[in-house]
Amino acid sequence: MNLIYTGHFKPEYTGHIHQNLQPENRHLNILKDEIITLTNEKSKQLDPNKLRRVAVWDQENEQVIELITNQFTWTTNTISELYKSRWMVEIFFRDLKQLLHIKSFVGTSENAVMIQIWTVLITILILKALRAQSKFNWHLSNLVAFIRLNLFVKIELKKWLDNPLKQVEKPPPKSIQGVIF
Repeated sequence: MNLIYTGHFKPEYTGHIHQNLQPENRHLNILKDEIITLTNEKSKQLDPNKLRRVAVWDQENEQVIELITNQFTWTTNTISELYKSRWMVEIFFRDLKQLLHIKSFVGTSENAVMIQIWTVLITILILKALRAQSKFNWHLSNLVAFIRLNLFVKIELKKWLDNPLKQVEKPPPKSIQGVIF
């Protein structure tokens, strides 16, 4: 079975450069595209074959990201986008664990896991939609905590989202006089 992987090129890896694949008409954010072989003993154990090292400038975080892959046919842009997508999945599962306090899946069958993932996706989508509609500057973690605290409190959601610190007005006292039953 041929497994294709893309990961972060760690500083402790050392490699011998066999070929520079960088074309002249490359994207400006692609800094390096090389075929290498890992040379030190620790990194050779990961993969003794030739690998591809791609360095990409991440404009958003203003840093260089070096990637390593065993995929030679994809473009450097595809490799960098794949890694970016993989990172978004990592962030999603981190949010799943931290925001919703889900430590493990309840069921282990494929169907049970898919139901739980879809439920969490819908929950996070609703929370992010509520945050976007609110006039208050919510952090997602705070919104989750406040909703958890006020889950069974009868409030007007839109008003509460816009101004959660406002005191809830108490209803006027009911007049007992004149009531027969």
